[in-house]
This record gives sequence, structure tokens and C-alpha cells, in this order.
Amino acid sequence: MRIRLLSLFVFLFVFMSCDTDDILPALTLTTSSNEISENQEQIIITASLNSDVNEDILLPLSFSGTATFDQDYVTTESALIISSGNSSGSISISSMQDNEIEEIETIIISVESQNDVIVTSSSITISILDDDSDSDGDGINDSDDDCPNEAGLPEYNGCSQPLLIINEVLYDPPSGDAGDANGDGTREAQEDEFIEFVNIGGTLDLSGYTIHDNAQERHVFPEGTVIPPGGVLVLFGGGNPTGAFGNAIVQTANTGLLNMNNAGDFVTLYNNNGEVVLTFDIEPLSNNPDESYSRYPDLNTEPDSEGNLFYQHASLSESSGTLFSPGTKIDGTNFN
Repeated sequence: MRIRLLSLFVFLFVFMSCDTDDILPALTLTTSSNEISENQEQIIITASLNSDVNEDILLPLSFSGTATFDQDYVTTESALIISSGNSSGSISISSMQDNEIEEIETIIISVESQNDVIVTSSSITISILDDDSDSDGDGINDSDDDCPNEAGLPEYNGCSQPLLIINEVLYDPPSGDAGDANGDGTREAQEDEFIEFVNIGGTLDLSGYTIHDNAQERHVFPEGTVIPPGGVLVLFGGGNPTGAFGNAIVQTANTGLLNMNNAGDFVTLYNNNGEVVLTFDIEPLSNNPDESYSRYPDLNTEPDSEGNLFYQHASLSESSGTLFSPGTKIDGTNFN
């Protein structure tokens, strides 16, 4: 009987000693970005627990790496504090500008092991990118170079070609009033066709560039056609485009039509030297959709698992059933 009582006592002691209240919270260190330009940018370092705490927790930090404190970067605090009742705390780190050409420098932020938390990620490495260097030797500093790993041209912000994409195309306007894409009050099949261009690179001057279909030249971009970074240009077949169009640049084909063939056509943009800048093949999409085709998501450049980049506009949930959105995103909001 004594042996049984002793066993029961040991069991109860072990059971009571495994109370979950004794388990320490786990701490994870994260950053808003692993890269920062030396051009006085800022990132946030956050320490997060998997539960709230009932008293302040002080987490001293150490800073190492090839970057020098007070020359390459500064920080608001040397420790992270997670206040009582909270589960996280943050500090900021700001880069400092200089005029020296340097290699990529690093900041390593570490938190030492603590008695009151379990540290699951103890350090983070941040890279400081030099904005005075020119990695590809094209005369454009990396901080201003949209393509820092390939030699390019100043007019393309360091890229060999402009970072211009066709985001949406309407080659088959719907019948009736629903097809009045240019908003001039009249549905006219040729005039309501449009191509929506979005500039995802630096400032781009399209003056003198031309648009062709399979048959002939359809449009010459007039002098002064400059698309800013993130800017949009909508080219209609004709008519009198009326509306905001997301504050896009709006033009009409100066030959009077785009003439994109529903059965299949090939649109090409040429630069001033007659070089191909981009193309759009209607053939894979030629099914008389009575609506536009749009990249999904907007500006997406990676095909899905089936190789698709473009989808019929009304089929996308963000469209709320609308048939096109010249100058704006699928949901009708502005690009910038």
C-alpha cells in the first residue's frame, strides 16, 4: 500500500509540475526589409512573442557587420522593449548618405538568449546598398538604375529596353452602348478599341515610337509623349475619348484606327531606331470575347501554371462584372 501511495504522489507531482503556465513565450526577430539604400532610408526591426506578457521585457541588442554605426547607419534605440500587455516591440534603423563608392555593407542585429523568453531567431542581417556605385558600368548609379545588372541606356533608366508593358487590350468592343469604351457617347467598333500601356520603369519618352498591326503602321506617338514612372497611356482607335481614365495619358490612333483583327492579329511597338520594344499577340485570345483582356493581377509579368498572363475582364472578381477598364486597374482604381 505504501508503494502505491508513493507512486501516486510522484505522478501528481510530475503532473502538477508540467503546468503550461511555466512554458516560456517564444520570440522571433523580423525586419521590414533585408535591404536598404544608403540614401537615408529607414527599416523597422520587430521582436514578436507568441503571447502577450504581463510585465515589460527588455531585449538588449548587439550590432555588428561591415557597416559602421554613426557613419553608415543610426538607430533609435540599443534595446527592444516589449511592454506589458503587448506581444511585440520595434525599433527603427536609418541609413546615412556618403559620397564614397563602396561594396555592399551589412548590419547584423542580434538579441542574446534571455531567461524569460525562448529566442527562436536570434539575428538578422541587413544589406546597405551603395548608391554611388555603378555595377554594370553603364554610367548610371545603381540607386537610379532600373536594371543594375545589365548595361543599358540613360533614356531607359539603365535598361537596354524600356520597362513598358501592355496591361489591357480591347480588340472586340461589346455591342450597343456597353461597347462605348472611349466614353464619347457612341459605340463604334474601330474607335472603341484600345491598348493600355503602363510604365513600370523610369521616365520614358515615346516621342516618335510607332504602333503597327500585321498590316501596317497605325500610330506614331507625337512629340512630347512622356510617360512618368508608374504612368499609364491609353491609345484608342479613334473618336473623342471623354472621361478621367485614371488620369492616364490618352491618345487616338493618328491613322484613324487600330484595326485589331478579332480572328488574330499581332501588335508591335517600335522605337525610333525601328527596333522592337514589345509585342502583343491576339491570336491565342481570339474568341470574340465582347470585352477586354487584362493582365491578372494588374501589371503581372509572370504567367500562371498554364502559361496565361491575360484573362477576360469580366471573369475577374475585382472587375465586379465590368467589361473593360481603360487607364485604371481591373477594379477601377487608379494605378498611382
